[in-house]
Amino acid sequence: MIKLIVTTTFYTQSDMNPLYKLLSSLKLTVVLLAFSMLLVFFGTLDQIHLGIHKAQTIYFESFFTVWPFREAGYSLTELGLPLPGGFLIGILLILNLSCSHFRYFRKSWKKTGIALIHTGVALLIASGFLTSFLQKETQMWIDEGAESNYTTDPKDAELVIIETTDPKKDIVTSIPHEQMTRGTTLTHENLPFSINVLEYFSNSASGKPTKEDPGLIANEGIGAKMQFKIFEAPMTYRHDTINTPSSLIHITADKKDLGKWIVSPFFNDRFSTQTFNFQDKTYTISLRPRRKYLPYSIKLVDFKHDVYPGTTIPKNYSSKVEITHHEKKEVRPALIYMNHPLRYEGLTFFQASFGKNNTASMFQVVKNEGWLIPYIAVALVGIGMIVQFMMHLIKFLKKSK
Repeated sequence: MIKLIVTTTFYTQSDMNPLYKLLSSLKLTVVLLAFSMLLVFFGTLDQIHLGIHKAQTIYFESFFTVWPFREAGYSLTELGLPLPGGFLIGILLILNLSCSHFRYFRKSWKKTGIALIHTGVALLIASGFLTSFLQKETQMWIDEGAESNYTTDPKDAELVIIETTDPKKDIVTSIPHEQMTRGTTLTHENLPFSINVLEYFSNSASGKPTKEDPGLIANEGIGAKMQFKIFEAPMTYRHDTINTPSSLIHITADKKDLGKWIVSPFFNDRFSTQTFNFQDKTYTISLRPRRKYLPYSIKLVDFKHDVYPGTTIPKNYSSKVEITHHEKKEVRPALIYMNHPLRYEGLTFFQASFGKNNTASMFQVVKNEGWLIPYIAVALVGIGMIVQFMMHLIKFLKKSK
């Protein structure tokens, strides 16, 4: 007869691995939470100067960061306060939660609530990482009575050359702005000519030209006729401003000079489209925010901007829209207003802004594959707290009887 003997080894504090002991300690939890509060504090301060997106990248989407003692937008000293970034704090919090759970947790149905709470908190932290990698934000401007089937990214740009010879269709060639570095020659199979990038500014401004500084100089298109100059400007990251890229390009084909052109979003709303002819074909050229086309279109039926009586304080923004999906043969009405977005085919449309004397609406369009995880995490924490509370309540009632 063979007996199977199972032994269980209990480790004392002295026998425990020092790294495991550190990662599972309550002191580490307190330190990490303290650094989290500091990170939120300094990140919020710098948000005034850097904008939401830049501050989020520097402080919360990094492993290490430095707060440079900013005052009025300028660093007071060359030294700064080093801080752990959001990624590092998040990873350490997950490790700390996991290690402390397995160090102190004992398997029992009475601990079900605690297990659910820990799982929910871990998921909530992990969802922050997923959001930073998966979430993408774009915008959609629509005038009342008009419709749109694309979104734009104001932080990104593309050089677009469109062949408009055939009135029934356009052939669009898009070149990402990342390829438009000074001295680069751009070619594409759809284009019978090449584009030489003479200058490219990630952000630009306009002003009065001078003999000493005439700005970008072109001999074709709008740039050859305008009475103002375009010059390089510092990059901006504030949420209420956007960068306006500009470029001076030289178009050539078979040793034929098609001129030097200035392309910039400055021209898109103020002037007519820049066009030229080559080999009996007509082309338009522009530098614009990068577009992402959708398989459906959205029409703005009506926009309302309500304010509190006797004031100019906004009470509500609302957009009545109509979604037309030709492939699905679907026409769907919807109402988008504050704190009530539209979710359709993986995208979320938020009411974000308006313009043109309340006749145009702007939607913030968010794509986040992991949007459901925070809801699941919060639900697990809530269920875990209820379960744990009910177990203690039942135990207390039994004792009281």
